[in-house]
Amino acid sequence: MTGTGPVGVGLIGAGNISDQYLTTLTALPDVRVLFVADLDEARAAAQAEKYGVPASGSPDQLLAVPEIEIVVNLTIPAVHADVSRAIIDAGKNVWSEKPLALDRDSGKALLEEAKRRGLRVACAPDTFLGTGLQTVRRLLDAGEIGTPLTALTLFESGGPERWHPSPAFFYARGGGPLFDMGPYYLTTLVQVFGPAKSVYALSSTSHQTRTVGSGPLAGQTISVEVPSFVGAMIEFESGASAQSIFSFQSHRPRVGVVEIAGSEGLIVAPDPNMFKGTVEIHSDGESRTVETEFEWVRGVGVLDLARAIRSGETERASGALAYHVLDIMSSIAESAEKGRPVPVASTVERPPALPEDWNPAEATL
Repeated sequence: MTGTGPVGVGLIGAGNISDQYLTTLTALPDVRVLFVADLDEARAAAQAEKYGVPASGSPDQLLAVPEIEIVVNLTIPAVHADVSRAIIDAGKNVWSEKPLALDRDSGKALLEEAKRRGLRVACAPDTFLGTGLQTVRRLLDAGEIGTPLTALTLFESGGPERWHPSPAFFYARGGGPLFDMGPYYLTTLVQVFGPAKSVYALSSTSHQTRTVGSGPLAGQTISVEVPSFVGAMIEFESGASAQSIFSFQSHRPRVGVVEIAGSEGLIVAPDPNMFKGTVEIHSDGESRTVETEFEWVRGVGVLDLARAIRSGETERASGALAYHVLDIMSSIAESAEKGRPVPVASTVERPPALPEDWNPAEATL
């Protein structure tokens, strides 16, 4: 579907993350949020009223609105692929929360069907579009640390059941620290090094159950169905490598660590789960910092998709990028299970850096 003017958007899923998307999307002139849908229609209505969205109801009602060109899929990971397929079947473009799907076959089928219908699938995370990681990308492209060679990423926490009111999905298939947090770190690494070539990984599980720590479900026991620790070595097509740890079983939280070492220096990137932060550059015994600011939260990837639809260009947080990240995560999980290196079959082109004057608040359509 093509047209002119602002792009109509609808959201399926009115849970916690919808607040961030609605905060951003309802403030952008190039998109118009027309509908909020949820299986719990009362929850959808509450979010629509809170953010001034004109309509709410069921997912089927949303998919019947002809003015909606992009549907933002904010459902739980287990149904991402099914809901996205229903969106495509309705003739609409998809923005999906991460991960794109739970397995390679589902992700590949989704992208193939969208291509067949002339539609687009894009996917979170869009944090790499913020000024933090875009500043890192520009520094790397300018040769600030020479040739990027290695990286270290760390996400270590005690687990989301300590703060999330309904955390069971974090420990179900499609969750765990790898599939929940991996997309932020792995997307960042692909921005730095390009596509991955192979992985070798180990995993463990500290407890078979977890206890909800807050909210109306506090005290409830949930089952742990996936590893709560994954450590991976990743080899990239460029010859570079990265070591990554994803953990929900650490008693000393360390999150947001991304260090990129090159032939002439080292860059410490901001937390890849955030849009801004401090960038550190170390070389030849000297160090300096760059402070980056960004006023938006999740949703700017939807804007980039909307502008790409109108211009005919390729969106940066593309389905192809999300599929490659899904392939990396699936290969890591397979390697940890089988105890051997696993190749990453897919490849992808690195999206170009954003122009320095890229402005979400500008009306361009």
